[in-house]
Formats: sequence, structure tokens, C-alpha cells
Amino acid sequence: MTSTVPARTEHPAPAAAPGLRRTLTTPRIVFLVVAAAAPMSGVVGSVPLAYAIGNGAGVPATFTLAGLILLCFSVGYAAMSRHVVGAGGFYTYIGRGLGRPPAVAAGLTAVLAYTAAVAGVAGAFGYFAALVSAAHGLPVPWPVWTGGALALAAVMGYRRIDLSARLLAVLMVAEVAVLALLALAVGVRHGADTLPATAFAPHTVFAPGLGVALMFALISYVGFEAAALYGEESRDPKRSVPVATYASVVLITVFFALISWAAVGAIGADRVAGTAGRQLGDLFFRLSDDYLGGFATGVMQVLLCTSLFGALLGLHTAANRYLFVLGRERVLPSSLARVHPRHASPHRASVVLSLATAAVCGVFALAGAHPYTTLATTMLALGTVGIVALQAAVAVAVLVFFRRHPDAHWWRTRLAPVLALAGLAGALWLLLDNFALVTGTGSVWVNRIPWLMAGAALGGLGYAWWLRARAPEQYRAVASTAPDAARPQDIP
Repeated sequence: MTSTVPARTEHPAPAAAPGLRRTLTTPRIVFLVVAAAAPMSGVVGSVPLAYAIGNGAGVPATFTLAGLILLCFSVGYAAMSRHVVGAGGFYTYIGRGLGRPPAVAAGLTAVLAYTAAVAGVAGAFGYFAALVSAAHGLPVPWPVWTGGALALAAVMGYRRIDLSARLLAVLMVAEVAVLALLALAVGVRHGADTLPATAFAPHTVFAPGLGVALMFALISYVGFEAAALYGEESRDPKRSVPVATYASVVLITVFFALISWAAVGAIGADRVAGTAGRQLGDLFFRLSDDYLGGFATGVMQVLLCTSLFGALLGLHTAANRYLFVLGRERVLPSSLARVHPRHASPHRASVVLSLATAAVCGVFALAGAHPYTTLATTMLALGTVGIVALQAAVAVAVLVFFRRHPDAHWWRTRLAPVLALAGLAGALWLLLDNFALVTGTGSVWVNRIPWLMAGAALGGLGYAWWLRARAPEQYRAVASTAPDAARPQDIP
């Protein structure tokens, strides 16, 4: 039943900095979001691990389950996006639902999580680019490749966002096309056996390792929620953000489920776990050799690198928006809110993020750490923990926001967020419980890194309470300067 309690009146508040330019259409937002999920690198890197140490042939159904959890999250997220338009993503949503102190905690956690994810992807790019270049007679150390990728991402982040969207569209279409050709080639050879029904049989799906497979599946969706970050740059945000969110989840789910299902058909349901355990990152390259030939495999190797760069650029762009909004609302230095007069981009935020990411990668390089098994796995795992925790907090914020709102609905704003919260809380527990498995190390110090997220959240709460006591005017600006923000006194 819909509540009859009148809604709080909302009045626009002026932004503290010149506005971002509305240049993004719904398809461009989808390309930005899906590219951050890096389809090719997710298939090559995460799917074999899910086969090997997860539930084997049940991986396609596990991706479907992960997609259903995130669709439930998207229902409430999209419902709230019709009332909250801004570039603050989790920060703004949590502020509008749970209040200013949780908003500051969420903002600092998001900055840390996305910066870690960018650094992790940069390390993975450097590693694979070095391997591919060496295989073609061009031995270049991974720090050079990583530095070059970060520099290019910095340039793209400095310029207009629609240029990044166009580049990501080209890269994503190419990698999806090659993997679709692989699935088609498997289908031509195996016919109806390409998609074995046993992959969705309960005894296969709920086999030991389901939790680990679900964890790897959810890692493949990192960044899908970023559609809301581009609300201020969308031509029609109240339509584009919900549509782009739903489209991104559906596309990612269908893509990963179908490709992983076709691979089960190609290898055999009873052999896929063992084969993946032996071949790991070579699994899909060997399938390509068998079904498409060596030339296609070479193309896949190059597209793996471009896929990782697409993820790097997508995550970099999302992190920029958090720094921009936190600067605009003076949670962080206000200089981060500067908008480039010609490109209409948060260029200061892009530069700061680029320097911070380069510093993280530089520390790992100087320490002699492995770019993939240490830098990439640790930073990506850390970023995933933070992002999943924020998603769970947003599910709670949706429930609170619509508790007395006239647009409350039994499914969109109540049951769906509850189901999402249950699924995300379970996923967060799995991530923390299996963190050492994801990072691939037994180091106590490495596996305690998730405490950094707790530290960021607690530090954000403390900083917000300090602002409330010492700088009340600055405190009132928190989560209230987006174009469609509520009046400061309406935010708890």
C-alpha cells in the first residue's frame, strides 16, 4: 500500500562550482558502466577461477544469481534516482537516506575503494601488456605500461567525458564481438550440447564452492552502479540513470552467463573444474586456439589489454565524480570541484586521482611486488569490499528514504531493497572470509588491508561530527548541493 504522508518539499540548491555539461545520452552511460566491468578481462581472469575453486559447471547459474541480487539492488537504486540527481553516487544517496555523518563516511570509503580499484586494474594492465608485447618481440617492463595507461587515463579524464564514452564504446564492442564469435563457434561444433542443462541443475549450482563462485561473479560487476554518478552530465537524468542501471546489470549478466555456459559445453561439465584449475588464465585462449585459430587468439590477447584499459578509464571517471562532489561540498578541498572552462570536466579531481594512483603503483613497483598476483589482486579485492559494503548501505538508505514517502511501493522500495541487502551482506561476508583466497597470499598484513575501509568509514563519521560541532555551515552543505538536492534542514 502506498503511503499518504506528504513528501518533504524539495528546493534546488545552487552548486558551489560551475556545472558539468549535459552531454551524456543513455547509451553512452551504459558504455561507461559496462566498460568498467571489463568483459574480456572478467572472462579471462575471473571465470576460470570460479570454475576451478567454485562450483565448476554451476558458474553460469551463479552469474545469473548474482545478476538477480544486483537487479533487486537496482530496483531501489533506480527508484531513488528519480528523486536524487547528482554526481555523488553512493555519497549522495546515503546522505539523503541516512544523514550527513554516514554520507561523509560513504564518500571517503568510495574514494578509497575506487582509487584502490583503479590501481589494481592499472597493475593488471601493466602485467598483461608486458606479456603480450614480449610475446611479439617488444620487451617493455610492466611499470612503463602501467605508467602509460595512467597517463592516457589522466588525459581522457581531463577532457570531455563524451570522448571517453566513445572510446570505451569501440573497445567494448570489439571484445564482446570476439567472445561472441567464440561462443558461436562452440555452438556450430557442438549444437544443442553447447548449453548443457546440467549447468542449471540444483545439484550442480548448489555444490560446494557456490559461495566462492558467487564472490568471483560479484567482482565482475564492480562499477555497474556508476550510472548515478553521471546524473549531472546526462541529458535526461531521471530517465537515463534508471534505464542505464537496469541495462548494465542485464547486459553484464547475460554476457557472462552465456560465455561461461558455452565454455562448459565446449569443455564438458564433468571436466571444466579440473581443466580450469590447470589452465587458469590460458583457458579461454586455448579455447580460442581450438575453435577460432591462432589469429583470433592474438586478437583476444590485445583486446584483453584494451579491456583492462577500458576498466581503468571507466573506474577513473567514476572516482573523479566522487572527488568532485566531495570538493564541491567542502568535505575535501574545494579546489577539487574546479570544472575545466572548455572541456567541462572535473580536471583537478582527475589530476589528483592520477597522481594518487601512480603513487600507489609506484610503491608496489619499488617494493618489487608482482603487478598481478600482489598489486592487482590486493587492490581489486580491497576496492570490491568497499563497493559491496557501500551497495549494502545504499539498500538501507533506500528503505529509510521511502519509509514516509508518497512514492513508496511494496516491491520497488521495500521488498527489492531487503532482498538486495540480504544478498549483498552475504556477499560481503564471503569476500571478507575468502579475502586471502582472492589475494592469493597468506600474508597477515595483506589480508588485514580491508580494515582500511573500516578506518575510512570511522574517520568519515568522526570528521562529520567534528564539522557539526566546529563548522556548522560547512556541515549543512554535506549531501545538499546537487542540483535536485533537498533543503539542508531536510537532511538528517
